[in-house]
Amino acid sequence: MNQFDLKGKIALITGASYGIGYAIAKAFHAAGAVIVFNDINQEKVDMGLASYKADGIDAHGYVFDVTDEEAVTEAIAKITKEVGTIDILVNNAGIIKRIPALEMSAKDFKQVVDIDLNGPFIVSKAVAPGMIAKGGGKIINICSMMSELGRETVSAYAAAKGGLKMLTKNLACEWGAFNIQVNGIGPGYITTPQTAPLREEGHPFNTFIVTRTPAGRWGTPEDLQGPAVFLASSASDFVNGHILYVDGGILAYLGKQPS
Repeated sequence: MNQFDLKGKIALITGASYGIGYAIAKAFHAAGAVIVFNDINQEKVDMGLASYKADGIDAHGYVFDVTDEEAVTEAIAKITKEVGTIDILVNNAGIIKRIPALEMSAKDFKQVVDIDLNGPFIVSKAVAPGMIAKGGGKIINICSMMSELGRETVSAYAAAKGGLKMLTKNLACEWGAFNIQVNGIGPGYITTPQTAPLREEGHPFNTFIVTRTPAGRWGTPEDLQGPAVFLASSASDFVNGHILYVDGGILAYLGKQPS
């Protein structure tokens, strides 16, 4: 028996036109799952569909805003009718705004919290009844090390991801009796379009991350594939309310002593 087999499972990965969500979707497909994803507009969905097709994946793309409860409810009903009941949900859609707290407007702060925290709540709530009726399911929230550490300019993101960590634990408590496991993945610093400005040659933050990480490098989206398949599969049936940090050891490391 292959505990990591996802054959016949229907997986919805939000915001998976590219980046971390796309990498996770590819891993799920390789393990046998049917891939469903969304994005905020048709242009991004079409871009994602073209990428999946180029990789030999027959994915199903939908346009909806994860912060719009009515739109999410309608989209989940449509997905259920057209593809089937969702077995696996990855709440991946998210944004970050690097703005010092004194310069950040309440509007910008709220937008980050809406997408990064309210969105996972709305989508999880929409898929849970189907999972309960089917006898179980898997929900994976893409959390962050910023629920454990602080850093300048990311107060909204850290607040949202800290909330997402606790939402993960609380939904695990509420839905565990229905055989729904709710867990999180906390990526370290990953090579994505969001982090591209920080990884430019000679950027001091790039040097800081490489020296601060015991692995001595940035993570890649592919580094998250194995952990995601684990949390989506029967191999993790007794893992619930856990945040799996995939950070190259940053959270365990105090840092090198200055020479």
